[in-house]
Amino acid sequence: MNLTVKTVMVGSMLFAGLLTPVFMTGKDIGESTIRITGFTALLIADHPTKPGSKNPVSPGNSKPIALGKTNASAKKITSNKLAEEATAIYTKLGLRARGLSAAAFQHAWRGYKNLRQMGKLRRGDVLSICDFSQSSRRKRMYIIDVEEMKLLVHTYVAHGRNSGGEYARQFSNRPESHQSSLGFYVTRQTYFGEHGLALKIDGVERGINDKASARNIVVHGSDYVGSDFLRSNKFNGRSFGCPAVPREQSKKVINAIKHGSCLFIYHPSKKYLAKSQILNA
Repeated sequence: MNLTVKTVMVGSMLFAGLLTPVFMTGKDIGESTIRITGFTALLIADHPTKPGSKNPVSPGNSKPIALGKTNASAKKITSNKLAEEATAIYTKLGLRARGLSAAAFQHAWRGYKNLRQMGKLRRGDVLSICDFSQSSRRKRMYIIDVEEMKLLVHTYVAHGRNSGGEYARQFSNRPESHQSSLGFYVTRQTYFGEHGLALKIDGVERGINDKASARNIVVHGSDYVGSDFLRSNKFNGRSFGCPAVPREQSKKVINAIKHGSCLFIYHPSKKYLAKSQILNA
C-alpha cells in the first residue's frame, strides 16, 4: 500500500504523529512529500505561521491558536485520573477510619506518581506518609504496599521540637532549626548510630527539605515516641527534626521503606502546597 508522508514546518516546530494514507496536492507552503510503502507516523499541521509569530494562525481569522490548551486539557485529565485512583485506594484501605485525611493521601499519591515518572524512585512498591496535621498522640505514620494494596505499618512518629507541642505548626529547612521539613523524600541506606539502626533520607524539594542530609535528618527509633511514653505524658516527645518512631517498631519501619522508596511528610500548609514543584508538576 502506498502512503504519502508529509511534513510541514510551522515556525520552528515540526509536527509529527499517526496518519492514515494521505492524498495531497503539494500546494502548501513549506512542505515536502515522500511516497513510501507500508505504515507511517505523521501529523499534518495545515496552518501557516503569521509573520513575526511563533504560533500557527488559522487562515480564516488569522488569530493565534493556543497551543497550550491541549496540554492544559491533558493535564486536567491526568489530574482527574490521579484523584480517582487515590480515592479508590484510600477507600479500599480504610484509611479514613485510621485517621489519615483524604487530602493528605491525595497529595501523597500525586507526588508519588510524579516521582515515579521522573525516575526518582528506586522502589515503587512502597509509599510512606507522615500526616503532621494530626496530634502527635495519634498514630500518624502510614506505610502502604502499593503493589499488594495493603497497609504494612501504622504507628506513631515524632515531629521537630521547634515545630510545635502536641501539634506541628512550624516547619523549616534551616540547619539547627530543630523543626521538621515538609514534602517528599527518597529513602537511602541504613547505618548504625547513636539511636541504633537508622535510615538516611534525601529531601528532593529544593528550598523546602533539600538540606535534610546536611541536617542529618534520618528515620530512627526512640523511647520518647510510642504508647509507653504516652502513659505518662500528654503527647509524644519531639526530635531535632527527624521523623522518629517507637524504638520497638523502628527495625520493621526502616526495613520496609529503605533503599529508594517515597516518604511524604504532610501538613496542610498553604505555603508548601503552593510552592511544591513535585505536587504541581
